[in-house]
Amino acid sequence: MPARDFFHSVQRIGPVQIGTHRNRRAGQTRHAAVCTAERCGWSADYGTRTAAQLAARTHRCAVR
Repeated sequence: MPARDFFHSVQRIGPVQIGTHRNRRAGQTRHAAVCTAERCGWSADYGTRTAAQLAARTHRCAVR
């Protein structure tokens, strides 16, 4: 069985990608923001797309 595509409406702001998905437990629509920069590892889940976009615009990768 092929893997399902859980994210839709994917948007990229700098190194951060935002995708919309349904929360399996509560069935709510959620918005995940994930940094795709190497060795960053930052991600967060938001209730509104606007909050995820704001987080993506203000995200700065930590120097490791």
